[in-house]
Formats: sequence, structure tokens, C-alpha cells
Amino acid sequence: MTDHLSVSVLGTGIMGAAMARSIARAGHTVRVWNRTRAKAEPLAADRVHVAAAPAEAVEGADVVLTMLYDGPTTLEVMREAAPALRAGTAWVQSTTAGIEAVAELAAFADAHGLAFFDAPVLGTRQPAEAGQLTVLAAGPPASRAAVTPVLDAVGARIVWTGEDGGEGTATRLKLVANSWVIAATAATGEVLALAQSLGVDPNTFFELIEGGPLDMGYLKAKAALILDERLTPAQFAVATAAKDARLIVEAGRGNGVRLDVAAASAERLERAAAQGHGDEDMAAAYFASFDGTP
Repeated sequence: MTDHLSVSVLGTGIMGAAMARSIARAGHTVRVWNRTRAKAEPLAADRVHVAAAPAEAVEGADVVLTMLYDGPTTLEVMREAAPALRAGTAWVQSTTAGIEAVAELAAFADAHGLAFFDAPVLGTRQPAEAGQLTVLAAGPPASRAAVTPVLDAVGARIVWTGEDGGEGTATRLKLVANSWVIAATAATGEVLALAQSLGVDPNTFFELIEGGPLDMGYLKAKAALILDERLTPAQFAVATAAKDARLIVEAGRGNGVRLDVAAASAERLERAAAQGHGDEDMAAAYFASFDGTP
């Protein structure tokens, strides 16, 4: 395997498009596919070939990378791509799919002779565009050389969690990390909503905690998106965060743990989406604190 690879990226949403650009920037040949072609078309300006179908996108690929909405969607798309998949191709599965779905995807990979890598990422739009994501990865050591150039192109750091992608060790770590991100985002929205309802300037609160153990860069960053009305373009959309929150709740339930904060956060995110904020940054869960316009 040479360092110059043919890479297929299936799914060109916020993260997938940025990852495709990073891979192309690293000198690899990139083909992409997206269900809504208009979302993929801008990548043509980055010397990326936009395919009309999943099978066209994966034809001749050394590495296939999936960054789709969820596990069932990923399985559906890979089934569409199946006629053109070559045995021995490495599949980097970066969708946050959930533990049970990862096992199903690994079974598909095994049935088609693919080297399966469970490889979700940590980071949002900006680090994705800069190729500075953290990649959580599990997969066979014998095939890692095939995917390392791709992972290096999209990430500043690779954290290997296991040798069998089907065990979902990377996805498990991703769910733990996302549980913290989602909880912190929900708390940020509630702090601002409470401050507003009590007539407290939120900057007074930020000054109160500044420099102490309660101070947090993430809190201020998400609060600024709300206060400055910069919720689009989304770094991580409300609808996607709601999906991830439900996966976290299900993972806890399946392993004997009740996650009340994650469940409440999922409800807040779903309520914000129903109010019309689904495509905005997840900080827009703030609006779920109000019955009307805040």
C-alpha cells in the first residue's frame, strides 16, 4: 500500500465534507457521495470527485470512510455500495452509530471481506476543517498501515482503543465523551435562561467564576454563540446531538445504568428541534427553556 490512496467518503454533512477536504489536501484521490447531491457539489472545487451513487464512489477505493447520520443509514448506504466493494478494502466507520449498530456494521464488513475500523471522532466543524480532530479508533493491527494516512489527514491525534472494531471500544469511549459535551451544553443553556428570567446579566456570572475551578472555556464559547446569535452555521447541530443523546441513554440502559441528565438533555434537544432549531448549533437547546420567544 502506497501513501497515495484512493479514498471514498460516504456522507458529506458538516463533518464528512470537512474530512473529505482534509484527505484531498493531504494528496489522496477522493471520491464522495451524499444522498443530497447539492451538499457534496461544493467539494468539486477541492479536486474531489462527486459520485452519483455509493457504488460509484467506492469503486477501486483503498479506504472507504463513512460519516453518515446513524447506524441504520450507514448500513443501508453500504448495502448500496456492496456491488463495487473489493475484498480487503479498509472501512473506516466514523458515524456515531451506537454500540449495537457497530456490531451490525462489523458483521457486514466481515461478510464482505472488509477490514473494519470503528473510528468515531471528537471535534466539531472548525477542527474538522483544519484536520485537527481526535480520532478514536479500533481495528486490526495488520490493516492499520492502510488507514493511518487517512486518519492522519483528518486528525491531530489518534487514540487506539482496541484491535477488534466490532467490539465497539472506540464508540463506547465516544459515547462517554459526548455525554459530557451534551450535559455541559444543556447546562449552559439553562444558566443563560435562568439568568435572563431572574434579570441577571450573564457576564456577572462569568466574572464570578473566572479563573476558578468552575470556569470553563466550553461554557463561554457556547454561551457566546447564543448571546451573539451565531448559531449558524452549526458546529454540531441540535438534531444530531439529540440522536447522540438517545444513543447515550440506550447504552446506559443496556448496561444497567440510568442516565437522567442524558435523558433530560435528549428531551431538551428534541424540543428545540421541534421549535425549528434542528439545523442550528446544539447550543440552541437554550430555546427549549421557553414556551415562546425568549
